[in-house]
Amino acid sequence: MPRRLEKAIVIDGRGHLHGRLAALVAKSLLLGQQIVVVRCESIVLSGSFFRNKLNYLSFLKKRCNVNPKRGPFHHRSPAKIFQRSVRGMLPIKTPRGMKALKNLRSYEGIPRPYDHVARQVVPDALRINRLKPGRKFCYLGRLSHEVGWNYQKVVATLETRRKVKDLISLRKKQKLQDMKKAATKQVAKGIAKYDKVIVSYGCNL
Repeated sequence: MPRRLEKAIVIDGRGHLHGRLAALVAKSLLLGQQIVVVRCESIVLSGSFFRNKLNYLSFLKKRCNVNPKRGPFHHRSPAKIFQRSVRGMLPIKTPRGMKALKNLRSYEGIPRPYDHVARQVVPDALRINRLKPGRKFCYLGRLSHEVGWNYQKVVATLETRRKVKDLISLRKKQKLQDMKKAATKQVAKGIAKYDKVIVSYGCNL
């Protein structure tokens, strides 16, 4: 979690193209911005699922012959895959690049600190704006699940629970607003003469 949540931009990854979003996030990080990307499992990869899976399986075979612990490291979770893509676009061996990467956080789903924060989208990275209609695409969450990520159902369950809670709280707010409007209408006639006096003194209601 960023130290200063109020200065971080929270981006909802749902429906964004993977490479375009990573490039724009990397540029913002180099400018000193703190960024949090949520719902990484819903990030979109252009091209068919079969093609993307073959590419990732080919990547999984790459290793260091001398000592595999040196890398490359093959992440399975969508948040880590996205973070690694951004890392590749940063000058990671310089102090500026290291500092930029520390300002990035990525998560599957929307965890507790960020479910009450306004989430933003990046129009230049949205699939609906950048990918031609009819083109094939797949989701990063499905790819991760196929290559060894075991928490797809857990994240889906938590997301469903969060959406239900948000819907209940929204209905409560709407009900309170309706009650407030009804009460205002009910007492409007009784306080009309007092409102005139207040307005005569130059106060705006």
